[in-house]
Amino acid sequence: MNYKKSEQLLDRALKSIPLGSQTFSKSLTQYPRGVSPFFIEKGKGAKVWDVDGNKYIDFVNSLAAVTLGYCDKNVDEAVQKQMQNGVTFSLPHCLEMEVAEKLIDIIPCAEKVRFAKNGTDATSASIRIARAYTGKDHIAVCGYHGWQDWYIGSTTRDLGVPKAVKELTHKFEYNNIESLEKIFQERELACVIMEPMNAEYPQDNFLEKIKTLAHKNDALLIFDETITGFRYSLGGAQALFNVIPDLATFGKGMANGYPLSAVVGSNEIMQKVEDIFFSGTFGGETLSLAAANAVIDKYKKDNVPKYLNDLGNYLLKKLNQLIIKEGLNDVFRTSGHPAWSYLQVKAQDKYTAFEIKTLFLQEMFKRGILILSSHNLNFSHSEEDIDKLISVYSEVLPLIKQSIDNDNLIEQLNCKPLQPLFQVR
Repeated sequence: MNYKKSEQLLDRALKSIPLGSQTFSKSLTQYPRGVSPFFIEKGKGAKVWDVDGNKYIDFVNSLAAVTLGYCDKNVDEAVQKQMQNGVTFSLPHCLEMEVAEKLIDIIPCAEKVRFAKNGTDATSASIRIARAYTGKDHIAVCGYHGWQDWYIGSTTRDLGVPKAVKELTHKFEYNNIESLEKIFQERELACVIMEPMNAEYPQDNFLEKIKTLAHKNDALLIFDETITGFRYSLGGAQALFNVIPDLATFGKGMANGYPLSAVVGSNEIMQKVEDIFFSGTFGGETLSLAAANAVIDKYKKDNVPKYLNDLGNYLLKKLNQLIIKEGLNDVFRTSGHPAWSYLQVKAQDKYTAFEIKTLFLQEMFKRGILILSSHNLNFSHSEEDIDKLISVYSEVLPLIKQSIDNDNLIEQLNCKPLQPLFQVR
């Protein structure tokens, strides 16, 4: 494919925007320069077109924020209708209540709701609420929770975070209850915040044990459902696994790409929002709320989570069959929930996982598939789209295996290999 215009625009963007993008995961840290598109012109359904006119089936879907598909008719109509009446006002709009009531109706832990604009807003607010409610400072984390100091200070991407802040956050391992027990033995925790699931399913009643341990130590349990919400089930992973947290955060699946997130929880705990300071001019912005109103209605009407689950199972069945048939198990494996599954790359003796992934991306993009490492399905994806993906996999995955066996993987690259950013899952 030709990426000439993308390259020119990237050079232009780098003069005014660090990394040329507002988001690390949409930048050249994830897309290898020379073999990748860098700017998308438009999208419709499950397809996108880059600025050079190249067409892709999109399995990134704005980092899982687009769950119905680009330019969904129902969402567009709701937003356009609201736009005629205004966007942000001097007093609250009734949409704030309407969407809050819908979330309370479908999310098990939700008795009260507070809106924000992105996942980091919501998770950071949930931490402040938990600290205010418990009177304690230390927190335990598992998964990815955004860019604010309280979380990012626990990763290798911690430049600019004060040491005193870093010392308040403690990481534990998923499906390893002993790793959390050790933190509780050493610290008084305000809360445990975690993704209830990402790449691996909870094992041996892991989530139940987390909740019991947290409550035994007078700490709150917070589920970060920024991605799992509305995707794993209408009520999120908490409904799927029947483990109800004290607080939960939602975001990406709520408004089909419009900026909106939420903190939800019990009446008693959420009342602390009246005492802490969690306030923003655009929390009640009506276009995103109108979008969310339409999105939630469509989730219910069309049982979107079931569709994503069924389509994801179809994908995983075909992909796992391919991996076994081609003898690729030593390089690739699948993981995760059907609605948000991963193709994981295993490092080899002579090649890092990032070198292998670079060749993978180069060859997938070339064949019209926009993907990073996960399959972020949306309601517009069809079985035909999955068949196309599997057809491309059947070319690319054996090619990668052959290049490893022949010791010429680097020679196959038309770009420099990607470099590690930081690992959170």
